[in-house]
Amino acid sequence: MPIPRLTDTERDAALAQLPEWTLRADGLAIQRTFRFADFSEAFGFMARAALYAEKADHHPEWFNVYNRVEVTLTTHDAGGLSKRDVAMAGALDGMV
Repeated sequence: MPIPRLTDTERDAALAQLPEWTLRADGLAIQRTFRFADFSEAFGFMARAALYAEKADHHPEWFNVYNRVEVTLTTHDAGGLSKRDVAMAGALDGMV
């Protein structure tokens, strides 16, 4: 069964509930930069996020340098944002 892409209205409503996240310029993904005290805290966050991602079978695109973790969420099978991205963003927000 295909994963449905969010409508513009659904996307806007979701972003209103995720104030730290921004819509990527092409409108197909959301992004957030997380900052931590040091590399150990950033890596710990990534480890927790990885465990959640495996259980959810939905994996973020991310980039880490020292205390910064940049996350991009999109659902490739949906060709843009889906409820899976919204759930992942909320879960990640709850990990900090």
